Amino acid sequence: MSSFLRDSSDNISSDIDAGRTTSNVPQRTMVVPTSTTNKRASSSPPTTPSSRMRRQMSASAVSKDESSLRKLLTRILSSVIMFSFFMAILLSGHVYVCALVFVLQGLLFRELVTVRYNAFFDRIDRTIPLFRTTQWMWFGVAIFYSYSEFAVEMIKGDTKLHYLLDVAQWAPLLSFGMYTGTFVVTIATMQTGHIKFQLNQLCWTIVVLCLTVGQLKYIMHNIYNGLIWFTLPILLVITNDIMAYFSGITCGRKFIHRTFVELSPNKTWEGFIGGGIFTVIVGWYLSRFLAKFAWMTCPTSTFAFFPHELACEKENIFHEATTYFPSQAFELFPRALIRLLGPSRVVEICSVDRDASNLTACISGASNMKHHHWEMALSIVPIQLHSILLSLFASLVAPFGGFLASGIKRAYGIKDFDSIIPGHGGLMDRFDCQLIMALATWVHYNTFVKITTVSVSKLLYMYRLLGEEERKQFLEKITQIPSAK
Repeated sequence: MSSFLRDSSDNISSDIDAGRTTSNVPQRTMVVPTSTTNKRASSSPPTTPSSRMRRQMSASAVSKDESSLRKLLTRILSSVIMFSFFMAILLSGHVYVCALVFVLQGLLFRELVTVRYNAFFDRIDRTIPLFRTTQWMWFGVAIFYSYSEFAVEMIKGDTKLHYLLDVAQWAPLLSFGMYTGTFVVTIATMQTGHIKFQLNQLCWTIVVLCLTVGQLKYIMHNIYNGLIWFTLPILLVITNDIMAYFSGITCGRKFIHRTFVELSPNKTWEGFIGGGIFTVIVGWYLSRFLAKFAWMTCPTSTFAFFPHELACEKENIFHEATTYFPSQAFELFPRALIRLLGPSRVVEICSVDRDASNLTACISGASNMKHHHWEMALSIVPIQLHSILLSLFASLVAPFGGFLASGIKRAYGIKDFDSIIPGHGGLMDRFDCQLIMALATWVHYNTFVKITTVSVSKLLYMYRLLGEEERKQFLEKITQIPSAK
């Protein structure tokens, strides 16, 4: 039977190929149910260009997600390593913190000047001599001027280093000599056919110096005034950066659809506002925490290469104090709402027999008492109030340093300033907001905390500069000053 079917099928096939039908071979027709056909069709759909495209798009999306996750993990790992390194340097001592700042300044300067150097490499390499040399000469002049002034202040403030004052007095002259030498070399290397281009490059170098050296001129003072004035601002900027990111990805453009800053289209109003709110909250508690440690609050004027315990009389802003919330603010809210806070937080003060001079806590049901005002006592460390101002600056102004960096990258068509930090890019990509924050901290410190950094060592230095007659007058005036009781 099977041979017959096999022979019949061969004959039918040969007849069909020959274009004719054989009469002596019965023709057999196989009928396939429609449902079976549909099942087969549905089980193996035809491959079309659109289906292949969908598969490719799906694979691309998976690959993109995996790449994003890999970048995120790399970014987190780099952040942990950087933070650990920062804490290690912070605990090593003030000298090493200053050394870290110096190295970072050099690397930031290199990244920024390299932007235009790479953009115009062919023109610079062929026609402009000593281009990179003069740029680093200007950097050396700026660094020496900034650090020499700080070093002289430190020498004046430490009686053990007063023997160096004879050498330190030559620092301004040496700074001026370096400036004039660099100025002459810069002008001497200008080419007649490229003067305009070289002037543009010189202006760019000066702008970079203002960003990397000018804004950090007083950061050494922040470090030696107490490490809290160096650490707190850095952590506030980091907090704002992180919380603005998470606020942006969770709430971005859900409430405000208008673009925040054209230079950085990915930034949103929700991220900017959310980052500011969280920064103020974190700053309030973080400042109180850091104020507990003498290593953070004590100023110093010594160059110690080995960490040692710091002991000092804490400034008043680091001591816990009781302050009263302005009673006028409670007048803006209904009394029922204020009472919900509880008597342990807000006390209702009443006048007795309508006598405004006789005030006491209100007693429920007393007919001779009339509401006068609300009183709320807060136990805070004054540095927390300073942290609010610093947090607001870190949230409202410091981010524009990042927008400037975004504008520079957009202008020169680069994604990152460098690739020195895996997952982050260059140092400028991480420290763009920190530069102006350091300057703002120094201004805040000298305006609201300690107007002048006067010490006994500096007074002794000034006394030795006086003539014999001036010294006598000084001692006479000192004896006339009443002693504090």
